[in-house]
Amino acid sequence: MRISRLTFLVLTITLQSLWVFASDWPGWRGPNQNGVSLATQLISDWSLDGKNLIWRADFTGRSTPVILNGRVYVIGRVGEKINKQERVVCFDARTGQMLWEHRFNVYLTTVPFPRVGWANLVGDPETGNIYAHGVGGAFICFDRDGRVLWQLSLAEQFGRMSGYGGRTHTPVIDENLVILGLITSGWGSYAPPRHRYHAFDKRTGTLVWISTPGGRPYDLNTYSTPVVATINGQRLLIGGNADGGVYAMKVRTGEKVWGFKLSKRGLNTSVVVDDYKVYATHSEENLDEATMGRVVCINGQGSGDITETHELWRYNLFRTGFASPAIHDGRLYVIDNSANLHCLDAESGEVCWEYNLGTVGKGSPVWAAGRLYVTELNGTFHILQPQEDKCVSLNQVTIELGNRTAEIFSSPAIAYGRIFFASEEGLYCLGDENAPFSVPTLPSTTSFSSAVGEPPATHIQIVPAEIEIQSRSTAQFRVRAYDSRGRFLNPDDLQFSLQGLSGRIDTSGSYTPGSVIRAETGSVVARMGDQESSARVRLLPALPWREGFESFDDGEFPVPWIGVAGKFSVKSKDGNKVLSKPFVRRGIQRSYVYFGPSDLRDYTVQVDIMGTKVRRRIPDMGVIANRYIMALSGGRQELNIHSWASELRMAKSVAFPWEPDVWYTMKLQVNIGNGTGLIRGKVWPRSAPEPKTWSIEVEDPLPNSMGTPGLYGRSYAEIFYDNIHVIESTP
Repeated sequence: MRISRLTFLVLTITLQSLWVFASDWPGWRGPNQNGVSLATQLISDWSLDGKNLIWRADFTGRSTPVILNGRVYVIGRVGEKINKQERVVCFDARTGQMLWEHRFNVYLTTVPFPRVGWANLVGDPETGNIYAHGVGGAFICFDRDGRVLWQLSLAEQFGRMSGYGGRTHTPVIDENLVILGLITSGWGSYAPPRHRYHAFDKRTGTLVWISTPGGRPYDLNTYSTPVVATINGQRLLIGGNADGGVYAMKVRTGEKVWGFKLSKRGLNTSVVVDDYKVYATHSEENLDEATMGRVVCINGQGSGDITETHELWRYNLFRTGFASPAIHDGRLYVIDNSANLHCLDAESGEVCWEYNLGTVGKGSPVWAAGRLYVTELNGTFHILQPQEDKCVSLNQVTIELGNRTAEIFSSPAIAYGRIFFASEEGLYCLGDENAPFSVPTLPSTTSFSSAVGEPPATHIQIVPAEIEIQSRSTAQFRVRAYDSRGRFLNPDDLQFSLQGLSGRIDTSGSYTPGSVIRAETGSVVARMGDQESSARVRLLPALPWREGFESFDDGEFPVPWIGVAGKFSVKSKDGNKVLSKPFVRRGIQRSYVYFGPSDLRDYTVQVDIMGTKVRRRIPDMGVIANRYIMALSGGRQELNIHSWASELRMAKSVAFPWEPDVWYTMKLQVNIGNGTGLIRGKVWPRSAPEPKTWSIEVEDPLPNSMGTPGLYGRSYAEIFYDNIHVIESTP
């Protein structure tokens, strides 16, 4: 008997899903993204003195472990003082033995050390790869043995924004994509801050699509993780947004299908999907009434704005803004911010029972073997027995750290008949040590890129969707086609062209840029019939670079720069054109601007800079090289070098009195040698000769080996920049 290729793909995917259900826990909410495990033989109690505690490992983390191929992967923080870093660690799931770790620096962010390791990892059952999103914007793909396959710097490349709150988005994997929600302020049409979803090729890190389904974000610190679900035969990515809405997009293309506005602030919890029903929660002010928090059931079969038409039921008057719900057998389990566990009828929204866990609810519940496994922030791990009209405690254990309880932000992860969770005090593995332990072999996989759709094509997609490229390099573009339901088709009769770019592109999509002396932006355009798709291109010149702003009109800014729009603009001053960062009366005063490739190294950046004064306040201002900032501090009247603003992991300050309304020249150079970084800077009045000695020097034993040049400003008063030079440097 012959079966169609589509049927074969469905069967293959189903078998893979069943295999994952029976063994691994590759994402933070489990293999079906709903907080449910199909495990049947799990413990109902344990203790810190050894009962059903198989192993504990020294590790400090706040996110949920992922378990794949007999290994436990976690992300967390490590080190003290100058050695503070973020790290990804792999342990043997059977024994708890550490197999490998990868440490990396945190840079260009104000996230404090206790919030490092916020986003959960995600594992790919097909390749065995692990993906990590660090609080500083590092996005790294590891193979199962810890080798880095590719990495991106999301802040420097896409303008990823972060605040002191530290909330960082967790990636998700579907088919050939790894998808990440980010709040970004990039270049060109992506300059306005928005919550955008970025889909990358999971094997190469190539950007496949960007989707901006919502509007202006209300919060820069949100972390709702989207889920993938098939509704009415259409594969959708569904997630909460920083603008307070829930949005569904075609997962292969990023095309928006529907939106449901829920809250006046950004959403942090993930939705769960059961058939066509989407369950969403939040803890902020509701749009339609002056109450705080809501659980809502949405009919996910709609299109367009479905806020008024597709709400099936709601449950008001409690705040559930951190823990994501779990759903099983017609029951929805939700934890509010005060650590009350609510059981709701998934069909009607009626309350079945409530149970108090403690005082602070952050970890999300997991249903398995007829029980609920739940953490509470203040160090307590609960095993509960849900019943028809009540919930019974089977076991609870509180973990202490010194003279206080250890924080637990992690949710449980269940695999191989064992329960894993991370805490501030350690990584725990619970279970019956006498039970059999086995890791099934992953079945062979099938490519998801085969043509299974039905013509005509309603959407084409050029890949990469965005790229930065330097002169004397080349880039290869390719095209994918899709039908109206987001299924793959074979593209044909393609035509390529350039818009706003120098260089040439051939019929195969190979682009060779022209030689440029200043950065420019444009598009590579692909056409197939009446369908068109364009890729954003940022073309960068080879060193040296110079920018004096004389070719700009007042109010303009260098479009290719990352993070400049809306914060900086060109202004006439004393007969010259300069770049201005205006005084910010309220809101975010600190800004970073990047104007080169994120992998640049061995260069020196120089800029003329002037600060003004508002009442008694003087700004902080400076330059960036290799992810180090050298800044003149107005309030402290000093010159400092640092990389991680909130922690000052590697920092040095020297007294440096300086005056407002006086032009200074700043010069910053980073040299890497023998595993150590030497960071040196000079500052002098622009009217004076350059001094022969450096004004400040500092060594970093954990150096940033690369990074884009840029500008820094904290505008307690207006700041001006002029005459930017970036040149190659030698020790």
